[in-house]
Amino acid sequence: MLPNAHIIFGAFFTILLHFAFPEVSYFYLGIVFLSSVLIDGDHYIYYIFKNKKINPLKAIRWHKEHMKKTFSLPMSERKKIYTGFYFLHGIEWILILALLGRFVFPPLTYVSIGFLFHFALDTPSEFLFKGTIHKSSLIYMLVLLLKEKKN
Repeated sequence: MLPNAHIIFGAFFTILLHFAFPEVSYFYLGIVFLSSVLIDGDHYIYYIFKNKKINPLKAIRWHKEHMKKTFSLPMSERKKIYTGFYFLHGIEWILILALLGRFVFPPLTYVSIGFLFHFALDTPSEFLFKGTIHKSSLIYMLVLLLKEKKN
């Protein structure tokens, strides 16, 4: 899913949270919104390592072109394409952040909510687009990365 979609859906989700839980401060709502969008910073970091360039506009263009090229393939071929190691994605981070928020630093609970919302958008989108859910698990992405390095 592209950043502008995450911004729109994240803003809508944050507004819904505000109405559902009016006692939650704007600061914490801001954390939910920002974490639901900024989690995709790992896509930019992947682009930097892969292409040795730092221009964020070129990174967005590169990802769009990669998605367009991948989407033009049949589903059976899309599944074979390595999409990258996105270290902030995965259910493991959500669980870790939720636990840390509960027992160590409460604002991390709101980061976990933002990550969870992002995850709830990305997982069905990835499944429909590629027929996979690679970004659902950091451990699984690490296995794919190690497998890719061997090839």
